[in-house]
Amino acid sequence: MSRHDELTLAAGVSVYFCERASPWQRGTNENTNGLLRQYFPKGTDLGVCSAAHLASVAAELNARPRKILGWRTPSQQLDRLLASGP
Repeated sequence: MSRHDELTLAAGVSVYFCERASPWQRGTNENTNGLLRQYFPKGTDLGVCSAAHLASVAAELNARPRKILGWRTPSQQLDRLLASGP
C-alpha cells in the first residue's frame, strides 16, 4: 500500500499497518487464513491450482455467513454497502 495516503484522502478511510509478528492485530486476516487452510493446507503450491478451482473456493468463502457481519455473507455485506451509496 505504497499509496495509502491517497486512499485516505480519496475515500476518507484510515489505513492501519500491523506490527510484524503480531497476529492479534490482524484478527480478520488470521481468521480468513484459517478458513483458507481448510482448502489449502500450509505449504500448498497454489501455482498448480486451476483458476476455476481458486474461483470456486473464493465463491464458497464469500457465501459463508460471518458473525462479525451480523451473520451476513461477505457478498451480502458488499452488496448492502454498494446499495447504500456514498
